[in-house]
Amino acid sequence: MTSENVRFDKKDQIAYVTIDRPKVLNALNMATMGELRTVFTQLKDDRDVRAVILTGAGEKSFVAGADIGELQKNNPVEAKEYTHRGQAVLDLIENLGKPVIACINGFALGGGCEIAMACTMRLASENAKLGQPEVKLGIIPGYGGTQRLPRLVGKGIAMQLLLTGEMINAQEAHRIGLVNEVVPAGQLISRAEAIAQAIIKNAPLAIQYCLEAVNHGMELTQPEGLYLEASLFAVSCATEDKKEGTSAFLEKRAANFAGK
Repeated sequence: MTSENVRFDKKDQIAYVTIDRPKVLNALNMATMGELRTVFTQLKDDRDVRAVILTGAGEKSFVAGADIGELQKNNPVEAKEYTHRGQAVLDLIENLGKPVIACINGFALGGGCEIAMACTMRLASENAKLGQPEVKLGIIPGYGGTQRLPRLVGKGIAMQLLLTGEMINAQEAHRIGLVNEVVPAGQLISRAEAIAQAIIKNAPLAIQYCLEAVNHGMELTQPEGLYLEASLFAVSCATEDKKEGTSAFLEKRAANFAGK
């Protein structure tokens, strides 16, 4: 599965998706967003894929932001469509039903930071720089930055980043909870693979239900979230994987989950 701006590979139940526009620091244009939508739509229903690693080509940038030349030409009607289409792609990534690990290898600015925030978790190389600089261009984030950032780091810190448009380094991003880990650039993918393999050992449906419980529960009151958790717990108890997992534990052997 290869396209002009997005590269794809698959190995050992892990899909590797690479945004491949290194000459423009992997800046996002609508063609790239369309290709990402196509790739992740196929990955959603691919039972052979249990985890996804998303990164950018080259050593300088994950995604440096939007294609400003393309953005400048948008009238209000086009801009609204531009935003809705991008938000739909990020919603697809966030609710894929399997974990997506962002490997932030350099700049993750604007739309790049927004894509990373839509992922299940974020690993950053030591040279990573993150931020939402849209206000410096006279606009605001349009791919969920005003919504996901405060949910990840809290309202006060999010406001500071959004209103100043300042970049932060990987260490600061880790301190405020924007990224999960900071690792040397040469170990970024291997660390993501190690996390992915640890997840793959577990029951596929249980992983899916955990993702659903957290993603949807964040939008609910705590009592509503607890009800959702109880419902999904009950569903998980009806699976063959639950029978296999509990039997394997009692029999002191490794579980062989089938995702059923």
